[in-house]
Amino acid sequence: MLPCLNKTLLGVECYGCGGQRAAVLLFQGNFKEAFIMYPAIYSLVLFAIFLIFNIFYKFKGDFNIKIAFILFNASVMIISYIIKMVQFYNLTN
Repeated sequence: MLPCLNKTLLGVECYGCGGQRAAVLLFQGNFKEAFIMYPAIYSLVLFAIFLIFNIFYKFKGDFNIKIAFILFNASVMIISYIIKMVQFYNLTN
């Protein structure tokens, strides 16, 4: 696995920390563990499937769907990051 540069240099996890491990867990069939590791994994997979589908089939309104996916994924990543940091802060104090 590639190390997180942010965590290595600053000691703080980034928004993407856990994504690689969650993808591996997902491919191994550990669906619950993948979600616990990185909650945005399923929305990112759905977004990737939509993008691949959209390469071959263009339709009206696809740009709005992409923007909605981006906003949803960003929201899930930010919320899960805040929860993770609050839990980390509570464990250290």
